[in-house]
Amino acid sequence: MNSRDPDLRPAPSPVDGAIVTAGPLTPPPDSAGTPADARAFHHSVAEDVQGMVLATLVASLGLTVFAQGGLMIGGMAGVSFLLHYALGWNFGLVFVLVNLPFYWIAVRRMGWEFTLKTFLAVGACGLLTDLLPRWAGWSHMTGLYSALVGGALCGLGILFFIRHRASLGGVGILAVYLQRERGISAGKVQLAFDTVLMGAAFFVLSPSKVLYSAVGALVLSLILMFNHRPHRYMGV
Repeated sequence: MNSRDPDLRPAPSPVDGAIVTAGPLTPPPDSAGTPADARAFHHSVAEDVQGMVLATLVASLGLTVFAQGGLMIGGMAGVSFLLHYALGWNFGLVFVLVNLPFYWIAVRRMGWEFTLKTFLAVGACGLLTDLLPRWAGWSHMTGLYSALVGGALCGLGILFFIRHRASLGGVGILAVYLQRERGISAGKVQLAFDTVLMGAAFFVLSPSKVLYSAVGALVLSLILMFNHRPHRYMGV
């Protein structure tokens, strides 16, 4: 993308590459451990603020790297990217709007603290993803680099949000709800949604960009798989 162009849509580059990645994960609210763990590791307000700010900076940078490579991620962020690329709609605004239906589930299943933090996380990441190209630009970014670095940054950002009882919303919340209420695997719900989304991306993006998106999805998932585990630090 031209560094002078505030639009998220990438400028044509010699290397054709873009991705569709797996959606952000939302942890069950009781995943932190026992009540004793909660008392011992409960974050103070100051710790939560710095953690949320850091998570927002990292996740929004990852989303911007995806956008610079013309790639996508899964979940509602992926839907927002797809609408942005296809119709030119503002990514940040669409990202906030498509997440709205999921907040009532979050209130019921995760509580008000989680829901409010997630609402702020989605809004802040959407806004910064729109603004970052105006503050810093890249003259060229390959699809592979965008997939690897964007996936890693988004995975780290989501991990930071999880550790401060927040998420990037979307299908992850619905997946956890269906698993608890109907016994449907949350992983299968997330995978099914992202598979359909990736299929739809073929109508908007080139096959190589969809392939790079899958690479980004794998990187994001590996970051969470290696770092978001029971019996490890899971701040509440």
